[in-house]
Amino acid sequence: MKLEVLTISDNRKIQNTIIAKIRDLINYKNLEPGDKLPSERMLSDKFEVSRSNVRDAIQKLEFYGLLKSIPQSGTFVANIGVVAMNGMIEDILRLESPDFKSLVETRILLELKTVRLAALRRNDDDLINIKEALDAYEAKALLGEDAVQEDLLFHLAIAKASRNSTMNTFMLTITPQIIIDFEKYHVCDKDQAVKGIKEHTEIYEAIKAQKPDLAKEKMKDHFSVLYQYCYSLK
Repeated sequence: MKLEVLTISDNRKIQNTIIAKIRDLINYKNLEPGDKLPSERMLSDKFEVSRSNVRDAIQKLEFYGLLKSIPQSGTFVANIGVVAMNGMIEDILRLESPDFKSLVETRILLELKTVRLAALRRNDDDLINIKEALDAYEAKALLGEDAVQEDLLFHLAIAKASRNSTMNTFMLTITPQIIIDFEKYHVCDKDQAVKGIKEHTEIYEAIKAQKPDLAKEKMKDHFSVLYQYCYSLK
């Protein structure tokens, strides 16, 4: 009988179990960089889990650069030595779900960099995307509606404009949990959301004017309340 995902915690345990088994399979078969792994179906049968569970585990290992999936061809061991791979997988298995404070710290560090790069590298299409996200946020905030997702879309548009694919990937990775935590802790109340319109507009104008230092300063001001709120939590 195949395992079913019941909760986020259960899914994490199953995913880690599969990752450990993939590691053991690579070691047992002495697979080297470029060697192909068995298909998802074969791994699913071998590990007695669903194919979606196997796919999630493979995608996680691919995210960390340990596997490489090629459409219509399969999944291959990445160009990394066995010792390094085993060490990295052990670290991955020990990773804990990030808490709210660490997510906020990571987000602020990332965005102070991405907004500066966006001011230097943005093009006309980027400005259109950022402005559309800003307008969508403003429309909801003024009506007193939940604008958390529109807020984050504004910041993701800035990350995309930075032209740094790694930073953009990190932002996309942590965004779903940020949305969950913002709603859990009621971070964006109506007063803060309306204040955010002015702050978002100032950030946008600094990016539009291609003033990286000003853009970074406006982003820092924008996060000041969030940073204080984060550390007021017990």
